[in-house]
Amino acid sequence: MNFAFTEEQEELRNFVRSFLEEKSPETAVRELMETDDGFDPAVWSQMAEQLGLQALVIPEEYGGQGASYVELGIVLEEMGRSLLCSPYFSTVVLAGNAILHSGNEKAKEELLPGIASGETIATLALAEASGRWDEDGVEVEASDTGDSATISGEKMFVTDGGTANLFVVAARCEGGIHLFTVDGDATGLSRENLSTMDQTRKQARITFDNTPAKHLCDTDGFAYISQVLDLAAVALANEQVGGAQYVLDMAVQYAKDRVQFGRPIGSFQAIKHKCADMLLEVESAKSAAYYAAWCASEMNDELPSVASLSKAYCSEAYFHCAAENIQIHGGIGFTWEHPAHLYFKRAKSSELIFGDPAYHRELLAQRIGL
Repeated sequence: MNFAFTEEQEELRNFVRSFLEEKSPETAVRELMETDDGFDPAVWSQMAEQLGLQALVIPEEYGGQGASYVELGIVLEEMGRSLLCSPYFSTVVLAGNAILHSGNEKAKEELLPGIASGETIATLALAEASGRWDEDGVEVEASDTGDSATISGEKMFVTDGGTANLFVVAARCEGGIHLFTVDGDATGLSRENLSTMDQTRKQARITFDNTPAKHLCDTDGFAYISQVLDLAAVALANEQVGGAQYVLDMAVQYAKDRVQFGRPIGSFQAIKHKCADMLLEVESAKSAAYYAAWCASEMNDELPSVASLSKAYCSEAYFHCAAENIQIHGGIGFTWEHPAHLYFKRAKSSELIFGDPAYHRELLAQRIGL
């Protein structure tokens, strides 16, 4: 692989960063996190129409741009840096990958153009009350695997479930666990926004009561869903890197500006050590996330192990850096008015979604045969 980004990829980063600095400043984040929808429809439309971000990794034959997962990682890194409040991750990464890799050509032709254009807000409904992200955690049942299937049960922690108009739902039926698509206005579907620590990424409880559904995946068993989760873990690792780099920059700048006992606090050895440790973690996390994005773009045999490795390491690195940023800021870092807590909460929620670091280290050990 090439360990350096191309000129075009760096231009993409700069373009997305300038857009997000204008559209997702701290003031906008604070306003949107207090709303039920949790995003600005006007900005969502601009992302699709002016930047084409929703279409980025969707193949051209379905109305997309056909870019690789490396480009997606760059975009998500910048979104993590700005704490963008939008259903981008749930739509493009979760539902988009589930549909794109389903092997169901009819579903891809019907659903992917809507995602690419920004008209569709979609998400993946997998986890339930147990909070598990594995096969044993799926208890919601489907009547059969045809287009006339119905689903009954409850899904928890559904990212952007309160605003999605398309759900990709994992359900247990005869023959194993399958993925189904459900329209957001289908009969028997109800939704309730959850009160979570991280208000910048909305989650919901979705209840199905004999809700009509269409069969999506042609592959039996949980292996296909595991692949979708691996791609999601890689995408999240790149997003975490963006947030970790931002809190590092925030901490270093404050250490330069804050004067105590007649000198900048960054000149004290204890603060130097904290910043040095943060830098080491951020750079190591970047290496893991970038390599994982390359593996995802190639869909090679390393993807499962690298996905778990990057998710575990980047989760811990981001959370530690977010916590150290608060410590370096001292008393002001604990206040509601300062943005440090917003990144701390995003770091914690990202650490837990799709499985915590301990879960992924165990998964990694199994995948490499330990």
